[in-house]
Amino acid sequence: MNRQMITGITLAIVLVAAACQPGPREEHNASAATGVKVDSQAVKPADTGYADINGLKMYYEVYGQGTSKPIVLLHGSFMNIPLNWSHVIPQLAGDRQVIVAEMQGHGRTKDIAREFSYEGMADDVSGLLKHLKVDSADVLGYSMGGGVAFQMAVRHPEQVRRLVVLSGTYAHNGWWPDVEASFATFTPEMFQGSPIQKQYDSLGNDPARFPEYIKKVMSIDLKPYDWSKDVKKIQAPIFMAIGDADGVRYEHALELFRAKGGGKMGDMHGLPKSRLAIIPGTTHIGMMYRTDWLIPMVTDFLDADLDAPPPTF
Repeated sequence: MNRQMITGITLAIVLVAAACQPGPREEHNASAATGVKVDSQAVKPADTGYADINGLKMYYEVYGQGTSKPIVLLHGSFMNIPLNWSHVIPQLAGDRQVIVAEMQGHGRTKDIAREFSYEGMADDVSGLLKHLKVDSADVLGYSMGGGVAFQMAVRHPEQVRRLVVLSGTYAHNGWWPDVEASFATFTPEMFQGSPIQKQYDSLGNDPARFPEYIKKVMSIDLKPYDWSKDVKKIQAPIFMAIGDADGVRYEHALELFRAKGGGKMGDMHGLPKSRLAIIPGTTHIGMMYRTDWLIPMVTDFLDADLDAPPPTF
């Protein structure tokens, strides 16, 4: 892989944090416990706190209320609640409860002497729902959070009603080969002065441990993983969305969709309970800019009668 490609992919990962931050003319900002703002309308959390789970003090916020099942939002690598979800929470919290948490070592959830793993983080989310006395919820994960969401449905199926995965994979080869190969090239020095380092320092972390943080977050994607068999057995309906210029292979998403009943003409065979979307003109980072398209798709999936017959003339 040439240096230009490495630099480009590194820049893309670094910009994930910047991409989800507000621009100078936007008001997509947030603070630790005062809520998020979108279009000058503050949305304040109904509850915030730290839950003692599996050795972590896991930071969480709860927004909104409603008769629908709560939805849990799981952020991507290096992200936190405001960076990943500040412009999503207000669009979902109008008629449902939204639970957002920061994963091990991210945001205000300090790291512990435990390796990073999708399985471990899924167990943490399960523990958080028990802490909040939520019997089951809809789960939405982006990128790394998508992997955590898949493991949540595999390891704790009784707690997952419906599953939404945005730009996430269930096997290491779900990424395009050049993307997967690039993970081993990342070094902490590449992140110096980036928005990721600035947000790490701003939350009271030891700046001297920033290189360790980068290496630890990247470690989960340096080990091969393949949950294909388990993921295809998930009973919860799945909505998987990727960009047409994402880092996730089309075939990877299609393989799961076919396993969940897709790949047939719905007018003849009926609609599958699971869904797939390939969002046009959309990159991995750009997925989080597509909320005007994604949120209606997500809420329709969460609220729809998935046993309804297909429409007719």
